[in-house]
Amino acid sequence: MRLLLDTHAFVWAVASPERLSGAATEAIRSPGNQLFLSSASAWELATKFRIGKLPQAEPLLDGYESLAEDLTAQLLPITHRHAILAGLLPGEHRDPFDRMLVAQAQLEGLHIVTRDPAFDAFDVGVVW
Repeated sequence: MRLLLDTHAFVWAVASPERLSGAATEAIRSPGNQLFLSSASAWELATKFRIGKLPQAEPLLDGYESLAEDLTAQLLPITHRHAILAGLLPGEHRDPFDRMLVAQAQLEGLHIVTRDPAFDAFDVGVVW
């Protein structure tokens, strides 16, 4: 299975793995699955760090690439196709980071590892 980590799933996987569900832990650790980490998560972490909502994010930002590598997650850049779809997705959910993850999941054939129920409103597979 091809899996895209939501930002909180990434943070918990590297800093507080006990917060992950059993299914999320199994999916992340399974060698048969491919993990992806979006540039949108780096953007979200940096934004939340800057505005003071996530002051503990500095080491995650400093070690972003190596932490992804430790999880065997491939970095997924944001393309113009992702951006266009994220902007055009229907629905009331306004979080730009979530919308980007949905667009990337849809275009790249990924399931999202998340506990966020907002993703239920979109046509995307969720693992939690």
